[in-house]
Amino acid sequence: MSLFQIPTHPDVPVIGESQGYPVRRIFCVGRNYADHAIEMGGVPDLEAPFYFTKSPAHLCLTGATVPYAPGTSDLHHEMELVVALGTPAFRVNKDDALGMVYGYACGLDMTRRDRQQDGKDKRRPWSLGKDFEDAAVIAPLTKAADFGPVEKQAITLSVNGDTRQSATLDLLLHSIPAVIEHLSQYYHLGPGDLIYTGTPAGVGAVQEGDHLHGEIDGLTPIDLTIGKAE
Repeated sequence: MSLFQIPTHPDVPVIGESQGYPVRRIFCVGRNYADHAIEMGGVPDLEAPFYFTKSPAHLCLTGATVPYAPGTSDLHHEMELVVALGTPAFRVNKDDALGMVYGYACGLDMTRRDRQQDGKDKRRPWSLGKDFEDAAVIAPLTKAADFGPVEKQAITLSVNGDTRQSATLDLLLHSIPAVIEHLSQYYHLGPGDLIYTGTPAGVGAVQEGDHLHGEIDGLTPIDLTIGKAE
């Protein structure tokens, strides 16, 4: 018997399934498109991916209206391809990595850019900038076999109908197999683990009342409305 009850986070719907995908952990790849690395003041790094995490408690399903995040005046959108793992993966090689993928989804990595910059300036963690309520938005999963290989599918995001981000998935600096291979050297990955694979250039601020709409060819689109700050 627990001392108290804590809120549960939602399972991610899966196209064609009556049961949802339960989420255990959320990993995010940083600066995985060259143009985004440049727009953030960095340089493209092909040596190895790097990561930050988000709490599953901060998962938010598509279609929601969420408050403008507290503690920021510079809330940004980042449109991403999300990978959902379906089998254990520990110290796997690149050739086997795609066999661990259960499905794919559209995702939004919402970011308190000013708080992230605070962390960069002081050489401190990015948690206040990246890991907060409703910061990991996700659309329903499409099974990997139904989606097919990750190639040149378009990835786009619009705010109030105006296109902000537009790229293709083949521009990822570190491919899906490479990311799984690398991340699995440090974690016992497995079912319930989501990987947000990085955002293309064009990230920008959102305001109260904005509607975000993101698409990746072959996947269910993602939508989010920014409500009033609380």
